[in-house]
Amino acid sequence: MSKKIKVIIPIPMDQAGVDARAAQLPAGFLPDDYQVVFEPVKAGAALADSYHDTLLMDVSVTEAGLRAEEEGYDAICIDTVSDSALNALRSCLTIPVIAPGASSFYLACNLGKRFGIVTMWDEWFHLYEKTLTEYHLWDRLAGMRSINTRPDLAELLAGKEEVVFGKLLEACEALIHEDGADVIILGSTTMHQSHGFLAERLPVPVLNPGQVSFKTCQMMLELQLTHSKRAYPAPEVPRHDLFHALVGA
Repeated sequence: MSKKIKVIIPIPMDQAGVDARAAQLPAGFLPDDYQVVFEPVKAGAALADSYHDTLLMDVSVTEAGLRAEEEGYDAICIDTVSDSALNALRSCLTIPVIAPGASSFYLACNLGKRFGIVTMWDEWFHLYEKTLTEYHLWDRLAGMRSINTRPDLAELLAGKEEVVFGKLLEACEALIHEDGADVIILGSTTMHQSHGFLAERLPVPVLNPGQVSFKTCQMMLELQLTHSKRAYPAPEVPRHDLFHALVGA
């Protein structure tokens, strides 16, 4: 049975940026009858480098997903390891809502004892601190390391491979040999271009969070599962109009 999945990009961007994000989903990765639509938010944050930006991402991603169920989508994947708006959308919708942070963290726990997160810059550490606290997973974290490189959320790592990939490899090796990580998680779906390089050179599993979330979504759809409404109850007085007004929809 065909399925339609909406992937919400948490940063406003042009079509070239959307295409770069969509490249994390190679042909044949999901069943042929799955239709996947990558859609950026209408307005919002720039870099996810602060609590200011994470609040904007929560609002704009929520707004972008509120109409998904009535638009005929069977599921939502949120394209950020910050898991922005995950709880709010699960509260408002009955279709599966999947996020790459939770999907990757829990898969890592199934693959090893302690995982490490490698990311672009220290300014993203607060994203993982929030979700690690919410998911009660601090005791499974070996460490977090960045390469102190400002991310390009439009072109991603294109044209920067020679410099960035080597730095990421060094950070991963430190996570493994110094911090004790036996699984590595890429700290952003925007780092997907580095996955193959790292996976070929490291002695532990390397998780590409966007792809993990897509496969988690496929599993939930095929098992006919969705989130528990007891855990994510619907609001008695929903104010979807406020989200649309704030984003200018």
